Amino acid sequence: MTTGDHETVLRVGGEDAELSARLERELTAFNNAATGAHDEASLSVRVVDADGELVGGLTGWTWGGRAGINMLWVRADRRHEGWGGRLLRATEEEARRRGCTEVSVSSLSFQAPGFYRRHGYTDTGIRDGIPGGHVDHHFWKSLVDDPAGVVRLVALVEFGAVEPGRRYEDSVLTLLGRHGGRLERRLRTGDGSGEVHVIRFAGRAGYESFLADPERAALRATLGDDAPRTRVLEVTDV
Repeated sequence: MTTGDHETVLRVGGEDAELSARLERELTAFNNAATGAHDEASLSVRVVDADGELVGGLTGWTWGGRAGINMLWVRADRRHEGWGGRLLRATEEEARRRGCTEVSVSSLSFQAPGFYRRHGYTDTGIRDGIPGGHVDHHFWKSLVDDPAGVVRLVALVEFGAVEPGRRYEDSVLTLLGRHGGRLERRLRTGDGSGEVHVIRFAGRAGYESFLADPERAALRATLGDDAPRTRVLEVTDV
């Protein structure tokens, strides 16, 4: 389909290698200028057998201290031999070598979400609407923390006064990073009277230092009786 005036044309089609290459160059330049990170690079791991046939492989990327996995595949007759885990570990090691501190990946529900969880990846969200009633799971993993020491929390927040409560949470959540914390999800109730926060700390010491942060205490003190009421649950993946 082609539409447009005499000077400008909009064309809809299928695969367009030239367009893909141009968009990749343009967006890379834009992203680099906005972030100051200029180290975008592809990453791949390949496994072949004695005959040179592909056993499995992984493709991904690194950029700005982050790594991402695009595709991971192991040949059907060589599955359950641990090659998936080896591919994953090799990728993580290379990402660390490149200075990355975290890695992300997504996996459809009929693919390997359990595999990533077993290797220390944390669910950060899902996307519905995959054909057949499936969902797309999104995962994240720190490459610098000890998974055994990680503390994950769910905070159930009920606002006293809604607007001051939201401003308080906006400010307090920005303090997480100084204590090794990370906000994984922030959800709001339908009526706007509360929120649910999924939070991750690299270790218990970081969580305790966050609780004792004087700036957090001062922010809460300014609200008095209008301060949000919070119930915190410590959780683990199942």
